[in-house]
Amino acid sequence: MPTADVASAILGRLRVLLLGLVAVGAVGLTLELLLLEHWEEWRQWTPLVILICTALGAAAVAWRPGTGVLRGFRTLMLLSVVSGGLGSFFHYESNAELEREIHPDLSGPSLVRAALGGGTPTLAPGAMIQLGLLGLLAVYRHPAGRSSRSSKPIQGSSHDA
Repeated sequence: MPTADVASAILGRLRVLLLGLVAVGAVGLTLELLLLEHWEEWRQWTPLVILICTALGAAAVAWRPGTGVLRGFRTLMLLSVVSGGLGSFFHYESNAELEREIHPDLSGPSLVRAALGGGTPTLAPGAMIQLGLLGLLAVYRHPAGRSSRSSKPIQGSSHDA
């Protein structure tokens, strides 16, 4: 069984690797959205801004973790999850509107199926959700987020730092 120091070192490396995945994913998605010219209206700018901030935030957590940085990064990751959910909704609505124009009699499951498979990828914004959850996992109970009053985690507690 590994000692506490070894386990802590392994967790530290895992955190850095997870943050690296978040940063690489954010940069890749940013490039994809730029190549797709995903900036026609304000709603399309939101994921671009969140993704750029995500890449910078992951770097900040990896190199200078602190209570404020961790709190800001967690907030950003929650915004990423919400943005991904809203993005999927907006993509679906756009596809459904187009399908209704083309096929006015389409409704119910047929409309849903057509909208999900439409020209705007309905599930693509799910990548934002995945990045947000991965980022939250990377900073879960991060040692830099613990208060100076209690440097040891509470055994059996569901409280996260």
